[in-house]
Amino acid sequence: MTDRTPAVEAAIEGELRLLDPEVRASPELFGALLHPEFTEFGASGTRWDRASIVRVLTAHPDPGSRPTTTSQMRGVQLSDDTVHLTFDTDSNGRRVHRSSLWRRTEDGWRLWFHQGTPFPAES
Repeated sequence: MTDRTPAVEAAIEGELRLLDPEVRASPELFGALLHPEFTEFGASGTRWDRASIVRVLTAHPDPGSRPTTTSQMRGVQLSDDTVHLTFDTDSNGRRVHRSSLWRRTEDGWRLWFHQGTPFPAES
C-alpha cells in the first residue's frame, strides 16, 4: 500500500537523490540527506553509521557503472514525522530488497535507518 502524502513524496524524492551519482560523489550533498543518528545494515552485512557510509560511498564513485535502477517503490506514512519506504534496486545486476525509515527534522526529511538484503534474479 502506498499513501502518496507529501511526506511519502518527500521521502521518495530523498531516496532517489541518494542514488543519484552526482549526489553520491559529494560528501556534502550525500551527508545532507542523512539523519545525524543514521544507521544502516548494508546488503554486504556491514553495519554503518552516518560518518562511515558518507566516507565510503563518496570516496570512490564508480563512473563506469550503470545507474542504479529502482522498482516496486512503496511508501507509508507511519506518523507525522516518520515514513517507511520499501523498494528493490538493481546495480549492475546486483539486486537488493531495500527498506528505509525517513524522519522529519527541522532541516527537512532525513534518512534515519536503511537495510538492504540481496536477492537472486528471477529465472
